[in-house]
Amino acid sequence: MDGILNINKPPGKTSHSIVARVRRLSGEKRVGHAGTLDPAATGVLPICLGQGTRIVEFLVDTTKEYRAEIELGIATDTYDSSGRVTQQGDPSRISRQQIESALGSFRGSIQQIPPMYSAVKRRGRPLYELARKGIDIERKSRTVKIHRLELTAWQLPVASVEVECSKGTYIRSIAHDLGQSLGCGAHLKSLVRTRCGPFDIDKAVSMPQLEEAFHHGYWQRYAYPIDIVLQDYSAIVVDEATEEALKNGNPVTLENQEAGSRQKYCRAYAVDGRFLGILRHVPDKGVWQPKKVLIQ
Repeated sequence: MDGILNINKPPGKTSHSIVARVRRLSGEKRVGHAGTLDPAATGVLPICLGQGTRIVEFLVDTTKEYRAEIELGIATDTYDSSGRVTQQGDPSRISRQQIESALGSFRGSIQQIPPMYSAVKRRGRPLYELARKGIDIERKSRTVKIHRLELTAWQLPVASVEVECSKGTYIRSIAHDLGQSLGCGAHLKSLVRTRCGPFDIDKAVSMPQLEEAFHHGYWQRYAYPIDIVLQDYSAIVVDEATEEALKNGNPVTLENQEAGSRQKYCRAYAVDGRFLGILRHVPDKGVWQPKKVLIQ
């Protein structure tokens, strides 16, 4: 079972619980997700099966898109509606123009401090473990990139936004920081991930649909090929001798490598169309080193 499932995660479920459910349904031990969604959040959660788990890092690196509702006037320790209230303010005098202006500071490359209630690790321990014990420690800011941040609606006290961002971005932190910028506090009321890399929510499968498909044996119709995640990289076709070299983990030179060498990686295929894996270009040696070999 090699492939990727585009699952529409329901509310109230952890990303880990969805992985566990797919593992039981499929009988495949190698199952993993590409980008955690908080339990209350919904939307696109790519689940990788079999050899698909080997390209999780490439999927995690892709841009994500979200629809979020930010409620002004109440801040919480978790930065979302599940937490304890830490601040209350009056947002009644805040205008749409003020929100638009405040959002401007969150666009582009920004420094973001992860919330205490997050899976970011400190000395091997997730921050949320410390937060649950009432321990609040200083966190280092991280650089994230907000490609697009638009206010789509403003109906007191809720601002609806759409976000396109890099990996590692906490939408909860944007909500919290927006509230601090406006002086009234805020938290993330709801969140839907609408896209993760090539996977869109319009084509995502619900868990009941997927369970039905596994029960009746047609789950494959929902499985995407592994290389769909890598379509931005150049593709090369190799002969049998080169395929054998890649299988053994040996670097290779490619006759048609000039265009692809402008990229860090490329996709390798056999003459019969089989996807063989991902190669990494080594400029100073003029060779392509196998990064992920997926030859059966």
